[in-house]
Amino acid sequence: MDGETCSCHKKKERTEAEYKSLIHRLNRIEGQIRGIRGMVERDCYCPDILVQSAAVTAAMNAFNKELLANHIRTCVADDIRAGNDAVIDELLATLQKLMR
Repeated sequence: MDGETCSCHKKKERTEAEYKSLIHRLNRIEGQIRGIRGMVERDCYCPDILVQSAAVTAAMNAFNKELLANHIRTCVADDIRAGNDAVIDELLATLQKLMR
C-alpha cells in the first residue's frame, strides 16, 4: 500500500492474481474519472459526460462484484468453516450497504 497504514478494522491477504485484477480495474476506473474531468473542463455536452459517468458506475459495479465474490469464497467460507457464524451478519450488513 505504498507505505500507507490501513485504517481498516481487518486485513486480508490477497493472491497475486486477485491483487493484480483488482488494481487493474481500479486503474481503468481512475483513468475514466480523469477522462470525465477533462470532458467537464472542455465544456463537453452533458449527455456525452453522462454516458461516460454511467460507464464508470458499471465499472465500479463490476469491481464490487469481483471483490464480493472473492470475499465470499475466502473470508466468509473460512469463517463459517471455523464456526464463526457472525460473518453471516457482517455479510448481510455489507450487502445492505451495497444495495442502497
